[in-house]
Amino acid sequence: MKNIEILCFLTLTFMPAEAQKVYDTHNESRADVKVFVVDKDYRADLVVFTTNTDSRAKDNRGIWFIEHTESRADKKICFVNAASRADLKVYFTNTESRAGWRNPEKKALMEK
Repeated sequence: MKNIEILCFLTLTFMPAEAQKVYDTHNESRADVKVFVVDKDYRADLVVFTTNTDSRAKDNRGIWFIEHTESRADKKICFVNAASRADLKVYFTNTESRAGWRNPEKKALMEK
């Protein structure tokens, strides 16, 4: 029984969780990720579609639910006004099928 508990703990601890419920802190020092919004999708690391339903904002595929309660968010972000200060460049789209990573090297930033 003890071995099963240890195995479950290790599995849950090291299983990669992927965050897509985000909270805008408006404070760079509190942010997990600093985000800059670009004007063209080809300049983005991630093309983001925002949804009104948190259940659709799972998997690390660029569908974000903007959380209004910090404790419920998977990631705290802060929008910055210069690309040089950003960890991640995003482009917001109105089409869900266009959402996704353009720079897979940055994908780890949005994982839990």
